Amino acid sequence: MLDDRAKLLLKALVERYIADGQPVGSRTLSRASGLELSPATIRNVMSDLEELGLIVSPHTSAGRVPTARGYRLFVDTMLTAQREQLATPSLAADQPQKVIANAAQMLSNLSQFVGVVMAPRRTSVFHHIEFLRLSEKRVLVIIVSPDGDVQNRVIFTETDLTQPQLLEAANFLNANYSGLAIEQVRERLQGEVEKLRGEIATLMQAAVQVSSEAITQAQEEVVISGERNLLAVSDFSSDMSHLRRAFELFEQKTQLMRLLDVSSRAEGVRIYIGGESQVVPFEELSVVSAPYEVDGQVVGTLGVIGPTRMPYDRMIQIVDITSRLVTNALSHHK
Repeated sequence: MLDDRAKLLLKALVERYIADGQPVGSRTLSRASGLELSPATIRNVMSDLEELGLIVSPHTSAGRVPTARGYRLFVDTMLTAQREQLATPSLAADQPQKVIANAAQMLSNLSQFVGVVMAPRRTSVFHHIEFLRLSEKRVLVIIVSPDGDVQNRVIFTETDLTQPQLLEAANFLNANYSGLAIEQVRERLQGEVEKLRGEIATLMQAAVQVSSEAITQAQEEVVISGERNLLAVSDFSSDMSHLRRAFELFEQKTQLMRLLDVSSRAEGVRIYIGGESQVVPFEELSVVSAPYEVDGQVVGTLGVIGPTRMPYDRMIQIVDITSRLVTNALSHHK
């Protein structure tokens, strides 16, 4: 365990490094900490912190910088979130896709880093369905979710169906299955296929399949805004390999999805520091994230991705406020 003096010096070192981006020497640390300690005493404490893996000395400097472990200790035990007045724009209740896009842009603009939002998990329920004959054996399926989201899919039928037949099928589905989960519809249709004409039953089963696929695809969406902001961050602009790895993460999105999915199971704002676990695969990146809700139910996650040398207190506030704004906007869009 660290004594109070070591904690104070570590806190001062991390804060100074976040502010300046330069390795912190003992003389700078003496002034920043406000402690009346000799340079030799400070060097001894820094040596102890280095042995504990909390700070490290780059080859090019006599100063020290925090490690992932050092950042973690700082974030968990020493960080005091400042409640500054953020000029946050309002987030109007709108179509979910628009709210998500606006939120990602807001996170990016406020943080000057990268804003990410995982689109809401859709309940696999359709509110309304329509069939439109496009040409022989080609039918457009229009699926409307309870929140007003519209998905279109083209399906091919074994026989050519007329528009009145398609209307009959849509009316049957809307009257009997609206508001049910897709899996419930699938199960009930299996039991009722005998009551329906063969071509109509086949059409309905195909519609249920494409509805399920449409919802699954919609769930995989991650909206990213502000990747170019990293070009202005010295930690990345001075090392193209760091920048390249960050952009690969944004392009692939799979690891990003995994990270945001982990975040959605946590309460409140969470901080993931690169290099301390496999959650954030790159040492140069940290993620500050929080889940958001619709009517009291967690449906997605949002956050800020930036360098490990980020002002965590400000990022916590930005993410927390944006999470609340998204929750309000989506909960009031009915």
